[in-house]
Amino acid sequence: MEEKPGRGGLETVDHKIFLPAVIIIVLISIPLALYESESLEILNNIFDQIVAQFGWGYIWYANILLAAGLYLSFSKYGKVVLGAPDEKPQFTLFEYASLLIAMGLGSTIMRTGMVQWTGVADNPPLGVEAGSAEALLWGNSYAMYIWSFQVFSVFVMAAPAMAYIIHVKKRPMMRISEATRVIFGDRFTDGAGGIILDILFLMSILSGAAVTLGLGTPIITTNLAELLNTEVTFTMTMIVTIVWVALFSLSAYRGIEKGIKKLSVFNIYMAAFLALFILAVGPGVFIMDFFTETIGHLLTNYFTFSFYTDSVATEQATFIRNHLVFWMAYNATWAMLHSVFAAKISRGRTIKEMILTYLLAPTAISWIATGILGGVGVNAQLNGGTDVLGMLGDNEAVQLIPNILQTLPLSGLVMALFIIIAMIFLTTTLDSTTFTIATYTSRNDMSRMEPSKFLRIFVAFVITALALILMQIGGLAPLEVVSGIMGIPIIFIQFLTIYAAKKMMDEDEAWKYNIRKPDK
Repeated sequence: MEEKPGRGGLETVDHKIFLPAVIIIVLISIPLALYESESLEILNNIFDQIVAQFGWGYIWYANILLAAGLYLSFSKYGKVVLGAPDEKPQFTLFEYASLLIAMGLGSTIMRTGMVQWTGVADNPPLGVEAGSAEALLWGNSYAMYIWSFQVFSVFVMAAPAMAYIIHVKKRPMMRISEATRVIFGDRFTDGAGGIILDILFLMSILSGAAVTLGLGTPIITTNLAELLNTEVTFTMTMIVTIVWVALFSLSAYRGIEKGIKKLSVFNIYMAAFLALFILAVGPGVFIMDFFTETIGHLLTNYFTFSFYTDSVATEQATFIRNHLVFWMAYNATWAMLHSVFAAKISRGRTIKEMILTYLLAPTAISWIATGILGGVGVNAQLNGGTDVLGMLGDNEAVQLIPNILQTLPLSGLVMALFIIIAMIFLTTTLDSTTFTIATYTSRNDMSRMEPSKFLRIFVAFVITALALILMQIGGLAPLEVVSGIMGIPIIFIQFLTIYAAKKMMDEDEAWKYNIRKPDK
């Protein structure tokens, strides 16, 4: 049961990190939005240079994190309990996995699952003919790969240090600065250095949350407009945004146990129902055949994807080259957010349970989702009379989803279900984000309680305000690129937290004393 916080209202907010983060984001976004085309050109050029010079580094970064996760899981550190040795997990394994899936996949899988294959199919690697059957396999297997072990290791590998300080050390503040105290010492952590680290973290996740809200809205509005046979209007966008904000605010307000957990579990059941419904009324045999073949292609080429740099390409680099580096860089900006959330809900779990659940559960669900949704998209291309690849040049990929869904039997019902589930997925992403930011910025003791309800609503209001301002002034696209670039310092912080976790456990000999006692 949640304890009453020691502070209420705005007193719960740590203004010395929250206000600077918000102000800096706004100050960056306004000039970028006023000169959007010029800003995008400059930022894309900067990012292209990073890709050209350091793309190999991002690829090694993800693979090293995966190796570190496996090492911590299967070494003596894996049995360390995040809490008292006899403490039981707060959630069942299914509930725990559902929370991690909702946070780890969330809205993006609904935006990419059905159309991600198009980028690779239109510009495949290794001399494969564009639009060919082999290109389609490369496309959907790559779409599965980008929701696999490397990405989820990026999301979870700062969590051991964060979980250790809050559940074992019982430190009151759940922050990156606290996690690195064992490395930098008290003077740095309690001074300007710690504040800068925490502001950097908040900037990355606040901007990412605003971008998610802005980019997630079209998933709903484009399908809703098609279902109602009308155009996407500003009024429709505002109504969808208000409903969505109300849902994720209410869920965050009710907390993990009463709100976020229940919605996450419900969403898994709804997603399973949609998948089975599509298989039953749609081209189920083709989808399962293509899904099976895609899994085989993915497993055969998993190491090719994992280390792909396109270094010997004689012509223009393929889609995979640029997208893979962007994807790892973009997800790095979300790494700390996911890790803080995973740490918060992992009390009573071992480090091995936390890491492996985050690696395995979201990966399994993402492969199934991409297999089914991607199969629907490929079937529309091959058998549905819809030239998905041909429409790609004039449309954003998300705008193709209604055209693809219309190729299914009972398309209106399928589209309605898709809208509902997409809305819930988007909600579970942002309620978790809101709760995590509130946890991070709270001045109350996070080892004993949840952030105050006021603070959760306040954070939801700030995220919404940022998103609406950016949507209105056109600053989402530049901020998305900025978010990708901001992942660079986050990468170094991640490696510091991994070292910090090991150092803390070694100093405490936690692998000897903070483990579950064998049943007698």
